[in-house]
Amino acid sequence: MSEESQQDRAETPRREATQCDMRIKILNLSVGVRMITPQKAIHYERYEFRKWESHDAETIVETPVSLTVNGEVWLTFMCTPVNLEAMSVGFLYNEGILGSMDEVEDVRICEHGDNVDVWLNRTVEQPQSWRRTSGCTGGVTAVDALARVDVSFNGDQPKFPPEAIGHLIEMLFESQELYRETGGVHTSALSDGEKIILVAEDIGRHNTLDKIAGLCLMNNTWPETRILITTGRISSEMLQKAARLAAPILISRTSPSSLSIEMAERYGITLIGYARTHRFNVYSNPQRVGS
Repeated sequence: MSEESQQDRAETPRREATQCDMRIKILNLSVGVRMITPQKAIHYERYEFRKWESHDAETIVETPVSLTVNGEVWLTFMCTPVNLEAMSVGFLYNEGILGSMDEVEDVRICEHGDNVDVWLNRTVEQPQSWRRTSGCTGGVTAVDALARVDVSFNGDQPKFPPEAIGHLIEMLFESQELYRETGGVHTSALSDGEKIILVAEDIGRHNTLDKIAGLCLMNNTWPETRILITTGRISSEMLQKAARLAAPILISRTSPSSLSIEMAERYGITLIGYARTHRFNVYSNPQRVGS
């Protein structure tokens, strides 16, 4: 953003935005923006049974997208260009930078689709250092982010029969629209225990939970019962984001890390891995899965 544009923005009188104003603003963010598509056509050669075959297909797009906060570039995501506004505000929420959309003056994708510009109604300091996290494309988190999550889920609620876990994982698989077209993409979903409320897909598993958080904020959708289901491995950063989203149950189709299990035990989160229709492993707080 040019110095002149920043000066114009600084001189613009700021008023208190209502939730309705924010929804109207967000719905019109992409006007005039050249969006990058999440799929790209490719050609490849396949060798099978001693024969070569030519194929045309689509593959998932991975692209760098910068996050600018109050005119200052903070970091660059490696991501799939879908729900970029939600990913940006969701990342700030999961990192504890903002708590609601009332703090957001404006959020827009820049003209070429390679930067998301977020303006808050207050001054915020960029964390001095970021930690590169584990996993596909690598996420980032502030080095003290784990210490900032202050949650504790006590008791055995919400409680579900084992069959409900299989049903939730089936609904997750059914919601994988982009995955069915290209493969190579992670999916996460927020459920109230009966249905899927929100779905996000991205090449980076961390990004999917940031997108879920952003969609919750932008749509003001916070179900009383919150269950997160994901195709991605559960690292400590994924567990941290689930805790920030106040989800007492986190389900994955694959494995958790040792640190994520320790964190789940500390926070009181029921951590479920290797979930399939008729089987799953419970690594912490099994009291929420009834017989």
